[in-house]
Amino acid sequence: MHYLITGHTGFKGAWLTFLLKQRGHKVSGVALDPAEDALYKSAEMKDLFEIDVRCDIRDGRQLGKVFQRIEPDVVIHLAAQALVRESYKDPITTFETNVLGTINVLKASQSVKPLRAQLIVTTDKVYKNKNQKIGYVETDELGGIDPYSASKAMADIATESWVESFENCPTAIARAGNVIGGGDMSSDRLIPDLVRSYSSKRVPELRFPNSVRPWQHVLDCVNGYLVLVDSIISNKTGGAWNFGPSDAQLRTVGDVATAIGSRWGVDEQWGIDNAEHPHEAGLLLLNSEKARTQLKWADKLNFENTVLWTADWYKNVLEGSSPREETIRNIKEFESLK
Repeated sequence: MHYLITGHTGFKGAWLTFLLKQRGHKVSGVALDPAEDALYKSAEMKDLFEIDVRCDIRDGRQLGKVFQRIEPDVVIHLAAQALVRESYKDPITTFETNVLGTINVLKASQSVKPLRAQLIVTTDKVYKNKNQKIGYVETDELGGIDPYSASKAMADIATESWVESFENCPTAIARAGNVIGGGDMSSDRLIPDLVRSYSSKRVPELRFPNSVRPWQHVLDCVNGYLVLVDSIISNKTGGAWNFGPSDAQLRTVGDVATAIGSRWGVDEQWGIDNAEHPHEAGLLLLNSEKARTQLKWADKLNFENTVLWTADWYKNVLEGSSPREETIRNIKEFESLK
């Protein structure tokens, strides 16, 4: 099977690529240039792709040509402006990338005759956040206060409208929560910020230590995407699907920082950043029973192992192991789990 990943130079895209290659698939990618410290670069991934193209998904005409050139069997759309704080700094680019870019992907896929399945990846932040203590289900109201959340909700709604209005290959939407794992180097994300602090012997300061999130290892997340793709191909599955961890994995930001710091061996795990910051949700939970019951998907890693695998990836790389070796080692161990 030949997979085309948009955003393959990003964090999830890199892990998804390695997992697909481990399972014997062909992979092509379309994305912007990777960041200098991206896993795509540090793991020297260029040899893994059939076709590796640089293209801005806001350019619909060019994107259509790329899709026709690659002719994939499956499209997984990950490309996005994915940072909440960045969306406050540059809301126009955020909306253009996440909304218009998604529509351009949907349009481009229509010209690919062998296409068997398409997965549009959004986020748990598409839900209108009411700080409710039960997880959101796929039929709950969508919305978003910050530009990032609003743009992803719009992309989600646009996808559903497009699928209902025009002829497409079988298409579904995946919504996931706070994904962590080795190789994420983005700014303004918890794990990279913790690693940068601990490795330079600084005490990290947390903006919202009491915020609760559904922490999930990136391999559990992207494995869920592939379980859904298999169902799209075999059963013409459509609609929206949540992929979040069980309630047992819910922890605060402070809990995660404490766990990572303990594994790192530091005495003082974190402090509090008392500066003023843009709004972020205090409580955001997903209910993934639909995927668990209908797709038979389940997490393989609990919270403790999610943190352990993540911390050890960074520690081992800093001690001399290669990012590629660490990523493949994680994937082989993940694939051996039942």
